[in-house]
Amino acid sequence: MNINIYSHVKRGVLLALSLGLFQSQYTVAQNVQTMLNEPVDLSKDFKDFTNTYFVADSLASFNPATGSGSIKWKRNQYFPAHAFNYTQSALHKVLGNEFPGPEYAENPVLPFSIEFISPKSVRIRANTGTITRKDEPSLMLVKEPTRDNSWQYTKIAGGHQYKSAFGTVTITESPWGIEFRDKTGKLLTKTRGFADNKTSYTASMPFCFVRRAADYSRSIAPVFTLSPDEKIFGCGESFTKLNKYGQKVNLYTSDPNGIETAGMYKPIPFFMSSRGYGMFMHTSTPITCDFGATYGAANALMIGDESLDLFVFLGEPKEILDEYTNVTGKASMPPLWSFGLWMSRITYFSEEDGRNVAVKLRANKIPTDVLHFDTGWFETDWRCDYQFSKNRFKDPVKMISDLKEQGFRTCLWQLPYFVPKNDLFQEIVDKGLFVKNDKGNIPYEDAVLDFTNVNTIQWYREKIGNLLKMGVAAIKVDFGEAAPYKGIYANGRTGFYEHNLYPLRYNKIVSELTKEINGENIIWARSTWAGSQRYPLHWGGDAESTNMGMEAELRGGLSLGVSGFSFWSHDIGGFTQRTQQDLYRRWLPFGALSSHTRCHGQPPKEPWDYGVDFMNDFRKVIEMKYKLLPYIYAQSKYASEKGLPMMRALFVEFPEDAGSWQIENEYMFGSDILVAPLFEQDARSREVYLPKGNWIDYQTKKVYAGGWHKIDGGELSVVMLVRDGAFLPHIKLAQSTNDLDWSQLELVPFSVSTSKVKGKICLPSDNVLHDISMSKKGKAFALDTDPFAGKVKFIK
Repeated sequence: MNINIYSHVKRGVLLALSLGLFQSQYTVAQNVQTMLNEPVDLSKDFKDFTNTYFVADSLASFNPATGSGSIKWKRNQYFPAHAFNYTQSALHKVLGNEFPGPEYAENPVLPFSIEFISPKSVRIRANTGTITRKDEPSLMLVKEPTRDNSWQYTKIAGGHQYKSAFGTVTITESPWGIEFRDKTGKLLTKTRGFADNKTSYTASMPFCFVRRAADYSRSIAPVFTLSPDEKIFGCGESFTKLNKYGQKVNLYTSDPNGIETAGMYKPIPFFMSSRGYGMFMHTSTPITCDFGATYGAANALMIGDESLDLFVFLGEPKEILDEYTNVTGKASMPPLWSFGLWMSRITYFSEEDGRNVAVKLRANKIPTDVLHFDTGWFETDWRCDYQFSKNRFKDPVKMISDLKEQGFRTCLWQLPYFVPKNDLFQEIVDKGLFVKNDKGNIPYEDAVLDFTNVNTIQWYREKIGNLLKMGVAAIKVDFGEAAPYKGIYANGRTGFYEHNLYPLRYNKIVSELTKEINGENIIWARSTWAGSQRYPLHWGGDAESTNMGMEAELRGGLSLGVSGFSFWSHDIGGFTQRTQQDLYRRWLPFGALSSHTRCHGQPPKEPWDYGVDFMNDFRKVIEMKYKLLPYIYAQSKYASEKGLPMMRALFVEFPEDAGSWQIENEYMFGSDILVAPLFEQDARSREVYLPKGNWIDYQTKKVYAGGWHKIDGGELSVVMLVRDGAFLPHIKLAQSTNDLDWSQLELVPFSVSTSKVKGKICLPSDNVLHDISMSKKGKAFALDTDPFAGKVKFIK
């Protein structure tokens, strides 16, 4: 290079050179795993001396009528500063370092917009550079949101303000920022900028985007304020502490091989705050959320995408979930039979196994609706070829038909990975149905189906469709977390965008095909992304068969529930080893008082293998669920319509009760039943927190006031209380949901201080939800109105 060229280089380059900021002198932070499919942590990219950072500085332009404008971003880099015996670093403004300098913006001005999509929902978008990717319909959204015109605009000094009946949004011009307030004027949160660092000796990251020195790719980090005692919930099926404040959460689908780590089968780019707002990061890239972990007052959302698409929702938890699921979709109502018991183990290897289990279930009068065949129904265990073993299944179609006549649906396991010894492996390779690496080859030992390829989808639908046409009721949509991160997909995108989206594609294909053939929208899936709630059901992965595993499983279910999922299940007793009898006894009612109930894991799982006494206890718990099916079905219908979880954290139902926000080992099962599982070995009672009001023990009818109480688990080995003023509809016991008589329902009132009890009923015959009330007349309760006009006989 001619030495004269340096006269044209901006002083910023010379400054960088003089400080020795060569890439070779520093470890370049890379957003890649150190081991295959380890969760990606983007935070390393946001504190790297070789990278360039552009901080949101001021509003360069803005059209209040359209909400569109532009932001000026100031260029920064990290620089070290030394004081006595330690070195700290912070962002400092720098000059441009490109050549020729006049051709590149030192402080770029880039598009920004704000859209109002409902009186409670706002959408913020911003670009970090030229975006050439085509705007295709998003799989995460049910539809592209329309504009809401209820927000009123006001020009204010130094900014712009929009107001609805539920809050205000204010945009400041210099420095640029956005703040959200509720309808009373209370600050919910606002963006953090450089000025927010003046209160501390510790520099924290402002709202910015990074440009990596390694490849010039960009990622954006919207940073918001956190307030005293603020709590954060959501992010999918997270098994760590329910309140995410103080945690750094990596939203990246992975197989954590258990549930006692920070890894997640079901990360969801959505969270809600105890202050009355929620946020949905509309992207499929990896995300790292730093909820006050690095700096207590800062909520840093490090998003891999080169553009920001952020939805903000205002309101109480129920309102936020309703708004979020209006955007990403609500769960459809699963079929009635799916709410019965699913009996399984890893694995039933033959037709004889399945038939024998079915006979024993009926002989021992254990109500059951599903038999699941896991990894062993192929000729070779785990080698998925969509063919029943010809040696061990004499006539699978007849077996499925016979089981159905006995009241059992059949569920089958499969996965989207194909080992080299699989007969289908070469066909998948020859037809190009797999995800490729950047050399055009298979990234892993296995061939991974590429669900962005229309030919792959057609091939896969044929395989799954053949099973459904044989009479199979549900497909277990297992795995899906290991889509190649560095892979090249048929739609032209890399795993940077497709890895997290893979579970949603996978869920969607099988669910829609099942609906097409069987008329029922149901799967049994492990991995998810935002929008997967539209395709129930999902279960909690490979739980450890321990007390800690049981408690972590509950946290995961509650966390997924406040991430937009109505329905969820788990392997009763844990998956990893033979379940000890005491643990199985305590875990069982937790499973029965979940929306969906499955016994699965390392054998044995069948209750008779644990002895007569255990089997009798097992039967009582499952009978309790079947008798409660009218309550469960109606509450599930309501949850599916409102985007609520059936298993919900206490604060969802009682946001005004401060204690409810602290509890993570109890839950509401629907609106009226509070459940507190027993987690300790040989426990027969536990300390239980009850929200304000009166609560009635389902088993003993003993009454408790709000607050802390030590309560016995009774013969069902679970604390189960009903809210004062509710009635629970019951149905006469049957061995299968096929045989339930919905023409007669028993309405059981739970009342201490009220003269009126309320509840919901939904008949499977029409799936119409009805609110019903009964008033006390003398010593008994009578219906206020009968929406069924006598078609249902109510027993009181």
